Amino acid sequence: MTGSKIIEKARQEKRTVLTEIEAKTILGEAGINCTETKLATTREEAVALSEKIGYPVVLKISSVDITHKSDAGGVKVNLADQTEVEKGFDEIMTSCRAAFPDADIEGVAVQGMAKIGTEIIMGTIKDPSFGPVVMFGLGGILVEVLKDVAFRIVPIEKKDAVAMTGEIQGKKLLEGYRGQDPADLACLQDMLVRLSDFVEKTPGIEEIDMNPVFAYKDGAAVVDARIILSAD
Repeated sequence: MTGSKIIEKARQEKRTVLTEIEAKTILGEAGINCTETKLATTREEAVALSEKIGYPVVLKISSVDITHKSDAGGVKVNLADQTEVEKGFDEIMTSCRAAFPDADIEGVAVQGMAKIGTEIIMGTIKDPSFGPVVMFGLGGILVEVLKDVAFRIVPIEKKDAVAMTGEIQGKKLLEGYRGQDPADLACLQDMLVRLSDFVEKTPGIEEIDMNPVFAYKDGAAVVDARIILSAD
């Protein structure tokens, strides 16, 4: 299903929150690299998809009603074989149904276990005064603790993206701090521009949250993503 069809379907269903799979499909169309993620509605489907994608894999609950997946027991990582996937699927479904008995659960998202990189957060929010704004910063718990993020009003150009990646306080982590691989800044800057272009051309986007994005020395990948549509 194309990105426009996904948004149209969500509108028809009168929902503003897209699933992770829907969000990654839309971002992928915009030229933003995301980890391959597929929906499994049964334990057997989860195993088949895991074997197709390749072990180890990650399983996550797929429900627009469950935002904080980990808190609900809805995430299992580094599953190495069929037995672990079967067990992980059952535990996720049991835990999430207990925590959110009224949630609309469509199944479990299956994705490959991404190689660890520098954690980045990217996204957009709609400012009531300025309209869409692009955000960039260090991801994971660092964004919650340090609030080390940069903002620019949409649309942005390459020079704006370069400035954003250079003005956060944690920029040394992107340059290869204490023997770590440096992040591919050109790739991250390109992703920011693509994100800005997409939001500018797509009305009705309230918020995009890409966290974490794993940045490597030769590229980057969106590991988790959320898109919220405007209510109107």
